Order: sequence, then structure tokens, then C-alpha cells
Amino acid sequence: MRIDKQIIKILRISVMILSIPLLAACIDTSGVGRRVDPGKPVKVAILVPAGSGQAQQDALADSLVNAAKLAASDVQGAQIDLMIYATAGNSAQAATVARQAVADGAKIIVGPLFAEAANSVGSAVSSQNINVLSLSNNTQIAGGNVFVLGNTFENTANRLVQYAARNGLNNIAAVASENAAGEIALDAVRKATTAAGANYTGSTSYAFSTEGVVGAVAAIKSQVTSTGTQALVFSSDSAGALPILAQLLPENGLTPDVVKYMGLTRWDLPASTLDTPGLQGGWFTLPDTSAMSAFTSRYSAAYGESPHPLAGFAYDGIAAIGALLATGSPDALTRTKLTRPDGFAGVNGVFRLLSDGTNQRALSIAEVRDGKAVVIDPAPRGFGGAGS
Repeated sequence: MRIDKQIIKILRISVMILSIPLLAACIDTSGVGRRVDPGKPVKVAILVPAGSGQAQQDALADSLVNAAKLAASDVQGAQIDLMIYATAGNSAQAATVARQAVADGAKIIVGPLFAEAANSVGSAVSSQNINVLSLSNNTQIAGGNVFVLGNTFENTANRLVQYAARNGLNNIAAVASENAAGEIALDAVRKATTAAGANYTGSTSYAFSTEGVVGAVAAIKSQVTSTGTQALVFSSDSAGALPILAQLLPENGLTPDVVKYMGLTRWDLPASTLDTPGLQGGWFTLPDTSAMSAFTSRYSAAYGESPHPLAGFAYDGIAAIGALLATGSPDALTRTKLTRPDGFAGVNGVFRLLSDGTNQRALSIAEVRDGKAVVIDPAPRGFGGAGS
């Protein structure tokens, strides 16, 4: 019982922390952002999770920095003075170095990666009129002076569900783990289904463990068969419940010819996931493959290795800033300019930042065929209407 109370306490604290930028989003912040002299080099800080002592985090940090440097070198019509700060993946340190970056003259911040750290950074510099382009994909921290650059469950769900509805799959359900990420995923699918004019037939959640996933199979089957569900959206990836679900659900009668499997995560990471028999015929999203291939080639040529899958978001953040500075406007880094409706060209395809701090990214629909990801609906190359 003591453990349960501790968990509840932690969750309550997390909700309080995450609600700060959401409250800020209710305030008119269209003018937030430091004015700049576009005729001179503009200082831009990037906060990365280096210095934690964890090899994987340090390697990721290196890849983010390399991508940011590549983007800065590609900017035409403006100059970016890139300043690098290590957060060690720690929220308190992230807030500290963010304040130091502003003291050092930074006009805008790209990063950090982790949601809690990004939330802390946004709060730390909000009084300094600084916008933060975090590398997170957690929309709960978006708002006020904080944007998220990562591909979100909401964006992916919208793309998948709209495509499914256009192709006659109008009864859609979702499956996710019983944790914060799972709740966000389920909410994203529900809202996307409503927006697409389709029918959300419900959801099934499972405890975040092997036993929990296995134990949920019967409930998933019951939910699908009793509601006439045509498409089932999974939030998990290959490191989580996806392989188990893709094996056990078909074995229990939910074969791909009965229900279309769709994924909110990249099923091609690692590529071996595509060989899973139960996923054949399933749909998931990819970034614009031509743009990503070009970036990967350039990055590899410059640094002698492939970029981390998240490195492109660091490039996109710097590239967006560069594009705005190149307009010559002294208020190029305000929220009004950051949220321009036509968006930006990024290495993951075109994207735009929305007024609520989230983003919209153009995505391709891929189908798993014979162990390969085949693009069946390419990513759009632009946005047809104004952002929200």
C-alpha cells in the first residue's frame, strides 16, 4: 500500500508540472520571442542530453549536435552562432544551462529532448521572452513558450485514421499500455477518429509487462469482434508489446484479413520488425522518404556514420530558425513567425508549428509487404490550409 501511495504522489506531481505550459497556452503569447538583428550572427542554443555518463545518451547527443551543425551550415541569407549546452538528461541541469544560454546571448533555444527537462527549460526562461523548440514529442508540455518538434501520436493518428477512413475503414479501435504514454495514444486515436468522421469503437489497455500483454489478448479480441472493428491501432513499438500482439492476436483469430493493423510507431526500426508475420499488410507512417534519404546521405558523408533516428528533429529546428532569420525580420523568432501557416522544409519532410505548441508533419503511409515497408500514399509536399 505504501508503494501505491508513492506512485500516486509521483503522478500527481507530474500532472502539476505538465499543467504549467498548458495554462500558459491560454494567454496571448503571439508576440513572445526575442528581437534580433538579422544582419548579424544570431546566437541559438541547443540543449542535448550529454554528460550523463550513459553511452547511449552521449551518442544521441553527439548525433543531435552534428545534425544541428549541418543545418546551421546550410542556412542561406542569415548566420547562426550555434551554442551547445549539456543537460545530462536532467531537468534541473537543463533549466540551469538554459538560463546560462540566455545570459550568454541566446535568442532562442532548441531542445532539450526529454519532456520533463523541456518543461523545466520553458519555465526557466519564460520571463526572459525566449521561445523553446524542444525535441520532445510529448504534447502535454506544449504551449506558452514551448513547442515540440518530435513527431507526435496526435499527428500520426490523424494521418493514419484519415487514410483509413478514406479507404472504407470506418470502425476504428486502439490498443495501448496502462501508462501516461498509453493514455496519450488512446486520446490521440479517439480524437483523430472523430475528426475524420469515423466511428471510434473503443480501446483496450494492458499492464506494461509481458504478462499484462498476454492477458489482454482475449479482451482485445472480444472488443474487436463485438463492435465490428475494422482497424486496430497499436501504440507500442518493437521494443514493447508490438511483437507479442502481432503473434498472439492472429493466433487467436484476429488475422490481417479480419482487422487491419495500424501503428503509431515506426515499424521499420529495427528493420527486422517488418519480417513479423502478423504485421504483413499492416500500415504505419514514415517521414518523407526522399527528404530523409538525402539527409542520411549528407550526414554520413560529413560524419562517417548514420544519424540517430531523432537527429533530424535537431536539424529541422535549426533549419526553421534559419529560414525565419533569412526573411530579414527583427521579430523573426516570435511565436507569430514561428507558426507561419506554410511551415518549413525539414529532413523529415515539410512541417509546421501550431499555435498550441504542437506540430503538424507531413507523413507517408507505408504498408508491410513481404518484410519491406512499401509507401502506398506519399507524404504531401505542402499544407493546403492555415494551421490551427
